[in-house]
Amino acid sequence: MLARRKRLMLGYGTLGLVLTLAATVLVIRSRGPAEAYEAGEDIEGITSALARDLPEDYSRVTFEDVTEASGLASFSHFGGERSTQLPEDMGSGAAWGDYDDDGYPDLFLCNIKGPLTVLTASDASATNRLFHNEGDGTFEDVTEKSGVGAAMMSMGAAWADWSGDGALDLVVTSYSELKLYRNQRDGTFVDVTDSAGLQGHQGFWTGASWGDYDRDGDLDLYVSGYVQYTFDPDDAGRGTRQYQAVVPYTLNPSSYSPERNLLLRNEGGETFTEVAAEAGVVNAEGRSLAASWCDFDEDGELDLYVANDVSDNVMYKNLGDGTFEDVSHAAWVADYRGAMGIAVADWDGDSDQDVFVTHWIAQENALYSNMKVAFGGSPVDPGEMRFMDVADMVGLGQIALDYVGWGTFFFDYDNDGRPDLFVANGSTFQDEANPGRLATMTSSLFWNAGPQRGFFDVAAVASAALRVARVSRGAAPADFDRDGDLDLVLVNHGEQPLLLRNDGGNQNHWLTVDAPPGSKVSIQVGDTVQTIQVASQASYLSQSPFEAHFGLGTADSVDRVTVIFPNGERLERRSVPANERITLEETP
Repeated sequence: MLARRKRLMLGYGTLGLVLTLAATVLVIRSRGPAEAYEAGEDIEGITSALARDLPEDYSRVTFEDVTEASGLASFSHFGGERSTQLPEDMGSGAAWGDYDDDGYPDLFLCNIKGPLTVLTASDASATNRLFHNEGDGTFEDVTEKSGVGAAMMSMGAAWADWSGDGALDLVVTSYSELKLYRNQRDGTFVDVTDSAGLQGHQGFWTGASWGDYDRDGDLDLYVSGYVQYTFDPDDAGRGTRQYQAVVPYTLNPSSYSPERNLLLRNEGGETFTEVAAEAGVVNAEGRSLAASWCDFDEDGELDLYVANDVSDNVMYKNLGDGTFEDVSHAAWVADYRGAMGIAVADWDGDSDQDVFVTHWIAQENALYSNMKVAFGGSPVDPGEMRFMDVADMVGLGQIALDYVGWGTFFFDYDNDGRPDLFVANGSTFQDEANPGRLATMTSSLFWNAGPQRGFFDVAAVASAALRVARVSRGAAPADFDRDGDLDLVLVNHGEQPLLLRNDGGNQNHWLTVDAPPGSKVSIQVGDTVQTIQVASQASYLSQSPFEAHFGLGTADSVDRVTVIFPNGERLERRSVPANERITLEETP
């Protein structure tokens, strides 16, 4: 892996970068063999210089903790004391979606009902919660009225109009089962898990991703499966190695066989048929936590990238006939690390979609830059995929060595036209002072200074709340107050969530385009083009609204908005004013 990375880096940079790397290699070799890195250890030249000094022009946008004022502080994640079992510590996610179509995104928060020693729902001390956005900066807990407050070992959730009636329905994943709720369009939901054909799928389900992979007009569902976890009392107290760290046997995903993944084909908005095996995406060897639908090779078909823990990540190329081809190694993204979350965006402004992946401690995070041109300047064949991990080169690699990354997403929080990046961090190690709790970490907010300068972590100066260490897991952005800049929610294990309101991002202009999942939305302002594929960001167990938010800087209008819908239809709008939300829909 190290040798492959060096080859890729040498092929990517300019002559100056090549010479710099060569000089660095000579210095390292002159010092003799490198010692293994231990998490938390200070190593001269590595951890002693992880942080990059902020440039003078970094964004001064701040994020205010409005959790208490918003009404979300009534939610508390995970009831009871940990019993040192894997499903408890993986945490939960959040899903933004305007279920009542009033123009404001509502928020569903997943919960873990309690320790696995809690056997029945009646003994549960925590349930899933639905918060209705009141449009005035506050949320009302409508869980009881809505009927979605199940007591589960809930992992993730995702909204989508799977039934095709114009209202957002909801799927919830968990350790043991799936739940599917149909929106009744009156503020209530009905559990249609059985009638939709999902009742027979038992497993350890994590990420849920909606996408019309077969382009038949309805949304299909890919569900990530983690491990085949079973508790044996004889395993309690046993130690095992996770990479170089010693962890309890019951917390090590390598202790258990991988769970299969599901591809649930939508049969006209009535039922689902599980077709992962025949489609070639069952991912039997992967311990999956997140998956992203995105047309990575720009051939008009939604491809699928899967983040796997302690197993190779997988890139599935959509062949357009209902099947997929595993191109992971050919695309240079089959990376064996502890992958958790996925963020997708055109971070460098070259109009193709790149992939950021969060990892376990001491592994660095990865930024796979999508390459339209192969090394040496020769063009990549049409429909072929090729990526390169450039995280180290742009300030996102070594800086993550001491962190365990989970939820992540690109979002242009200062509306300057460049996608910034958020990473939720939280340990999987127990707090040495209190084994009933997990160790805390601070999260990261990376300001994008452009492809030449890379990213800078501004979390400490952007928000007092981000200077507080937590055990964070799920995370997702949304303009919840509809003021033109993107806010974010963070799900923290064993405590309240964190709702951070963006203060100042709307000083620059913006445009938001509502479009169906899978739509490719591009805007042109002068010679600059930005492209977003709606619903491609998988984060970790979490979901953002089905919209494309663009920062425009000082531009007061957009020359052209182009949308390519999942069915291939193309729609264009010209001379669109800034600071507006527009909705574009494909022809039925």
